[in-house]
Amino acid sequence: MFVRIVKMSFHSKNIERFTTIFEEKKKFIRNSAGCKLLELYQDKTNPEIFFTYSYWENEKDLENYRNSDLFKNVWKETKALFNAKPEAWSVDKKVSMQ
Repeated sequence: MFVRIVKMSFHSKNIERFTTIFEEKKKFIRNSAGCKLLELYQDKTNPEIFFTYSYWENEKDLENYRNSDLFKNVWKETKALFNAKPEAWSVDKKVSMQ
């Protein structure tokens, strides 16, 4: 299992639209094959910055999602709202304590 972290920054006027898109699509994204967890975070000091964390069984599952019509449609709508280039990382979780 690995984690995909995506940092996105939006124009203030577009934050409400982004959160609406996320609310509408989050269950579909989470129910994609191999997706085990989906989380959305908003920066405490700069409300224009958001992060998604998604946990995937394997890289093939993420690639299948990224090639799906769901992703293509969500990304097309979302990227029009950005005020900076998004950043993304795929990382292996090493430690988790609760």
